[in-house]
Amino acid sequence: MKSARVKALALLLTATLIATAPISTHAVAVAAAAAAAAPHVPADDNARAARMVAELGLIEAPAPIREAPQWRKPRRVIVREATPDRLAWLRQVAPGVELVTASSPAQAAALAKDADAVIGYCSAEILDAGGDIRWIQWYFAGIEGCLASLGDRSGRILITNMQKVAGPVMAEHVMAMTLAFARGLHTYVKAQNQGEWRPDLVPPEQAFSLSGKTLFVAGLGGIGTEVARRANALGMRVIGTRASDRPAPPFVSRVGPPGETIAMAREADVIVNALPLTEETRGLFNAQVFARMKPAAYFINVGRGATVVTADLVEALQNKRIAGAGLDVTEPEPLPAGHPLWKMTNVIITPHVSSVADVDLESRWLLMRENLRRYVAGEKMLSVVDPTRGY
Repeated sequence: MKSARVKALALLLTATLIATAPISTHAVAVAAAAAAAAPHVPADDNARAARMVAELGLIEAPAPIREAPQWRKPRRVIVREATPDRLAWLRQVAPGVELVTASSPAQAAALAKDADAVIGYCSAEILDAGGDIRWIQWYFAGIEGCLASLGDRSGRILITNMQKVAGPVMAEHVMAMTLAFARGLHTYVKAQNQGEWRPDLVPPEQAFSLSGKTLFVAGLGGIGTEVARRANALGMRVIGTRASDRPAPPFVSRVGPPGETIAMAREADVIVNALPLTEETRGLFNAQVFARMKPAAYFINVGRGATVVTADLVEALQNKRIAGAGLDVTEPEPLPAGHPLWKMTNVIITPHVSSVADVDLESRWLLMRENLRRYVAGEKMLSVVDPTRGY
């Protein structure tokens, strides 16, 4: 009787999600059906995970992890900075698995002996101490530091990350910077701090409407796609580049390969860099690109600082080859005191905080929990990193 009731509730959950999901109903159905296999997990958490997978468009691995030769049901998993309540919540989806928490990479390394997986940390120290680690769930989207720690272990360790999780919040950060430049808010705030009423600070020719302008997104991944969605909603024409051959979303006018970066930058009023750091993207935005931008164009970077040649950006700003820059990431980082970018009136700098929001932390935990459930059950994992591509 209890089994029949559980199955009925699972079917009802699946049908409800399919009927109400605004994006990928197939993804919702897959996640909900998988959740039904773990009836001890509260239904609301199953539903939240299923909806997040669908709304963010998280990508499943093509095959269940149980088919990988290195997989086995984990015995011990290290979890980053988990409270007792958080650990109890995670144990609901990992029966029979020892979950231990660590508050630092050093503490994680001390606990790594006999660990099969690590959630939230990735370092050579941990991997050296835990010679049998088979899965790492990274806490961020940018993966270059973690991949560098793998060395020759990349073939036997599964890496999953937080791709797309922070996309909506970071896209809002990009649009905040874009609107600040459009309306001169960065200039008026400085006058406000001085107690000055200065309506003349932003000449009419410098204030602009976003409607009808062109925004170019370099890197139409999880972050870039969310930027494109919001820019289109504000009436902007959106173009972009991506390394894959996936078709353009309906709100993007044109998608090209990375080789079209200079051509697309030339026609854009706002350029958004949402690229990961790889050998191909390192230093991509250099003097050649800035020289071909419109003098009235703005450059915004929420990708990686090292994808930009900082000296070239500084020169372009100083010589007014471009109108301004919004930087959430820099190279080096943190940006040293006394660096010329700090003093520029046409630059907005935020200290790598574009993903910070009230919903971000819970989304990360929900993805970590869902991937833990899938790993323990041997199912298809979410957001698997390809070490050869670097993301």
